[in-house]
Amino acid sequence: MRTFDEIYTISATRHGGADALEAKLAAPDPGVTSLPEDRWLSVMTKCIFQAGFNWKVIEAKWDGFEEVFHGFDPGPCAFMDDREFDAILGDTRVVRNGAKLATVRANAAFLMELRDQGGAGAVLGGWPSADYTGLLEMLKKRGSRLGGNTGQYAMRFAGRDSFILSRDVTARLIAEGVIDKPAASKTAMKSVQAAFNTWRAQSGRSLTEISRVLALSC
Repeated sequence: MRTFDEIYTISATRHGGADALEAKLAAPDPGVTSLPEDRWLSVMTKCIFQAGFNWKVIEAKWDGFEEVFHGFDPGPCAFMDDREFDAILGDTRVVRNGAKLATVRANAAFLMELRDQGGAGAVLGGWPSADYTGLLEMLKKRGSRLGGNTGQYAMRFAGRDSFILSRDVTARLIAEGVIDKPAASKTAMKSVQAAFNTWRAQSGRSLTEISRVLALSC
């Protein structure tokens, strides 16, 4: 496995030098632990709907989603009755996919459950980066449709320190011998986490920055 500096050099060479590469990187939001519950639910829902849909369509309708779901306030969403849910299924302000719309109610309840552990910001935003795959596994088990890349994108767009196993990141991980195919098993994810932890120790950079450097190396 190459060192982070070696992979960084590959990326910088491909993208016009170190300054140009740095301009393409982004750091996690240091205030993510204070992100309100409604914003966590909003970003989760948006990523769920973007999976398999045209992102521009979802973005264009997003104000409608916010209106229909009470600004994604977890209380009203979690305790939505069947009459209200049935009305939403026929509301043209949202994308009328029943299975995905149902996740709003389920994930609102999930976020409310996290209050006993200090709240969504503390749990999701404060989860140790050295065990990021543990967070992804928890999202998969306790959330609704938050497994795979959907959970990864939700954490990235919320602003927390994260990696996304995109096609390019996966290609770099395979090239470095970390995995031999897209990571789907717990064993593979453990190897991915170990590699990122090594690169973090070498570089002092965040998962978010390292993930981007890996993506831009391919």
